Order: sequence, then C-alpha cells, then structure tokens
Amino acid sequence: MQQALATREWPYINTVSGLYFHIPFCRKACVYCDFHFSTSMGTKERVLAAMRIELGSRLGELNGAVLGSVYFGGGTPSLLSPEELSLLLEDARSLAKVDSDAEITIEANPDDISEDVLAAWRAIGITRVSLGVQSFRDDRLQWMGRAHNALQSLRAIEQVANAGFASWTIDLIYGLPGMSLAEWDEQLTIALDHGMPHLSAYCLTVEARTALYKQVQTGRIIPANDEEQATQFEHGIARVAGAGLIQYEISNFGKEGHFAKHNTSYWQGVPYLGIGPSAHSFNGAKRRWNVANNMRYALGVESKTHFWEEELLTPAQRINERLLTGLRTMWGVEISALGGKFREVNAKTIDRYLALEELQEINGHLILTPKGKNFADRIASDLFMPTT
Repeated sequence: MQQALATREWPYINTVSGLYFHIPFCRKACVYCDFHFSTSMGTKERVLAAMRIELGSRLGELNGAVLGSVYFGGGTPSLLSPEELSLLLEDARSLAKVDSDAEITIEANPDDISEDVLAAWRAIGITRVSLGVQSFRDDRLQWMGRAHNALQSLRAIEQVANAGFASWTIDLIYGLPGMSLAEWDEQLTIALDHGMPHLSAYCLTVEARTALYKQVQTGRIIPANDEEQATQFEHGIARVAGAGLIQYEISNFGKEGHFAKHNTSYWQGVPYLGIGPSAHSFNGAKRRWNVANNMRYALGVESKTHFWEEELLTPAQRINERLLTGLRTMWGVEISALGGKFREVNAKTIDRYLALEELQEINGHLILTPKGKNFADRIASDLFMPTT
C-alpha cells in the first residue's frame, strides 16, 4: 500500500509535545548497541534533506500543540555540523510553536567536544548536552568499541560544565562483564566529583543482533549475573543520593530543575513526533515507526510513498504502556487514570506487592518502593490488563 504524505492525518493532543530527530550515523559500532545507525556518512546529505521534508510534512500533525522539548538522538548527533543542526531547528521553529523555555538536547560523544563546538551549539539554541561517557577506563571503552578515551571524557566534562548550558548530563554503564563493586564505585566517584546536575546510569543488557550477543553466545564473554547487577544498582542509588541527585526514574538522577523534560514526557505518556530513519512517534492512541534503513527512508520521503508502520493501541495496551513507563518514575501511575476496571482486575496483585513492600499507594498513585525498583518490569507486567 502506498500513501501520499500530504493526505495522512495524525491528530495530536493540543498540549505540550516533544520532537525527536534520529541522526543515524556513528563513527564506530558499539558492541552493545541495537539502535539504528550507519558508520558510513555517504548518505548523510540525502538523509538530512529527507528529514527536513518529513518534518515539514508532519509538523501540522501537532494540531497546535506547543513543543516543550526537542531532542537530537541517534546514532551520534554530534557528528553533524552546527549548521546542519541549525537547519533542523530553524525548520521546527518556523513551522511549530516552540515553548520559550523548551529543553533542546543533543546527545554527544566526548571526542566531538570542543569549546568552539559548544559555543556554536549554544548559539543555535541548544540548552542541554547529554554526554556519552559510558566508562572512565580505557580498557572498557576499547572493548565497547567507543571512539573516545578516558582523558577525552574528562576534558569534555570540564568543557561542558563551563560552557553555560541550562543543564547537562553524562551516561555511565554498570553490570559490565567482570565488573566489581569497587570498579563501579570508582566510576561513580569520578563522575560525581565533577558536580554534575544529572546522571544516567544504565545496566548493560545483551540485545539480539549485536556484537555483544554474539560474544555471549560463543562464550567469549560471560555477562554479569542478576545479583551482581542488583548490587551495583543499589550501590549506585546510594552514592548518587549522597551527592544530592534525585532518582526520578529507574536509570536517571537529577537535581531539582534538571530532570530531563523530553524523557519525562515519554514516561508520562505525552505525545511526541519522531523524524528520521527508525524514529518513533506517539499521539496518545497510535504508535508509528519509520523504516530503519537510510536509503529506503530517503526514497520513501522523496517519492511520498509509505516508509513507516503504525499501530492503533487498544485501551488495554494503552494502560499497559502507561504502567510499564510510569512505574519507572518517582511519580508512579495514577490509578484513576487507568480506568474503572483496573483496580477490580488487579486487586489481589496490588495487595500482594503492597504486602511485599515492593509497591506503595500514595495519594491515589501506585509507586515502586526502593525494594520494588529492582523488579520494575516484572511488577508492571503482573499488573497488565488482558489484551485479548
């Protein structure tokens, strides 16, 4: 089936929304990454041109909603020049309402950071930098396939901290093969010594179709076990809390005023528009995802033919997604927003998790306890509404 871009409708809720640009290019392939990207820059100009066309054809779907956040993700958005980033931002500003204090984030690798680049990003309106550090150990970075080294990370952190952005953050990974608690503590110490306003700490997961998956399957790598990962998770929470950062989501910690607006919108079910190869969109009732292939994406946009798939979510699916994302946050999920039958269907399960002290009910919200955060996905799935 083919469909012209101009005739497609995607009604958005008339409220604050998010805009996501997927920049599908990287210098190197990370061993653990299953996101869509290409290490060849040969299609860059064509893909960026197609993204501008897609943006122009779809921003009307926001239906007057104000953009509260813009996020450049990937891939490695910091591979783009400030001029290329600016064109996408200028298009968004000219075609949609952008909140006066919108959060505009760019994901960046340490080896792309310089004082001149940071100044250029600020000049075009970027307000937040998310720095993909992952580790401060060169042997770990080499195994991961990262293009930077530890010294570049430390230098980049110092430059970003002094560049005057409204906020900034770094990513770290724990649960690495053979990682000891002492190593993880060392990583946290180095990071927190820089006084950052936000930190994301992700547990390494083995995803299919990655180099890491092949290494595990062939026995070259023995992944950390659940107990090791849980111990590091709990230790990280304690260390980060001691530095004055609040765990507002399972993997994200920030000072007051520095919680990521864009990602928080995802977790709270706010609509967003995704532009670029493999980018996802959500309008409150329907999900859509673009083809994860640079040339097929560009050709589809250029010829105004179908280059995406979409799914209309059932009421039960919407409730389940709200549970899966909302329970990960400090705000939890408002029971009344889940529909009248939710409490009736899940009364025994809720009572069981309350008794286990893994779940708590506060002011009409279901919220994970510190103990329950270790089992967030399991608890959410046990509360799912039947979909058939």
